[in-house]
Amino acid sequence: MKIVFAGTPDFAVAPLKNIIESGYEVVGVITQQDKPQGRKAIITPPPVKIFALEKGIAVLQPEKIRDQIDEVKALGGDILVTCAYGQILTQSVLDCFPKGVWNIHAGLLPKYRGASPIQSCIVNGEKTTGVCIMKTELGLDCGDILCVAETPIAETETYGELSDRLSKIGAELIVEALKKIESGKYALIPQSEEGVQVVRKINKEHAKIDFNRPVNELLNLIRGMNPAPVAHAILGENKLNIYRAERAVLTDEERTAFEEASIGEVLSDKPKRGLLVKCSDGAIKLTEVQMAGGKRMSGGDIINGRKAQKGQVFTC
Repeated sequence: MKIVFAGTPDFAVAPLKNIIESGYEVVGVITQQDKPQGRKAIITPPPVKIFALEKGIAVLQPEKIRDQIDEVKALGGDILVTCAYGQILTQSVLDCFPKGVWNIHAGLLPKYRGASPIQSCIVNGEKTTGVCIMKTELGLDCGDILCVAETPIAETETYGELSDRLSKIGAELIVEALKKIESGKYALIPQSEEGVQVVRKINKEHAKIDFNRPVNELLNLIRGMNPAPVAHAILGENKLNIYRAERAVLTDEERTAFEEASIGEVLSDKPKRGLLVKCSDGAIKLTEVQMAGGKRMSGGDIINGRKAQKGQVFTC
């Protein structure tokens, strides 16, 4: 069974690697085009392309895959495995592969269809997530499911940490799925039409911190935006990126300040106590932060450097 693999980011590298190491023949890789990265906008190839070239695998980088059907057919694949590829496939693409197109989806279906299942499940406070291997059909993540692996989400787990774990889970699950597909002995489970939720791509606007929200919601948002696009708020004239936080346990002195403070106000000027901020239902302690253009540091270091002072108020 000859496999073509379509994927782009780091998340997709582990599944591709495990498919190869499990003895399957990968005859080609399809990925997004090289793009500028970083402040200097250096043109950078996708991680999947880098890995594929290291393994001597042919790589296609169509601007629109539907416009290069002949090149896709020429790869000679029996099956297409997709993983965070980044383009919607047309029927003309699906028709290229006699054994079907199968997607590694990093979320539980049908609740988390769409572009941001990992981030969205954290932001929404879910306790469990998983990976689904789904047969791709026209439409957004609506195909029948071949197999599922569920996993709990740790209370402090970030988007980056959970993404790494799900990538490894997906790597194991796709090989299990390929064995079933190769044997022809498998049963597909149709997705329920109840509980369908489509989660859109996350951007910087979604990462703004509003301290009028409850502490738990803010903690989930901060975890779900770490490492990108990064939760942030404005303190004075400075943007503060917030990577990690926890619910604050206040001293008697801080409780008094809390009662008199405005939402978003810094409650302490003691570096050892850290950067404490009033929210709608309590206080949050910002434990890992970064001023614009600076390095990551503790909230206490921000207080110590007098870049945040008691009585200052954060804005969105």
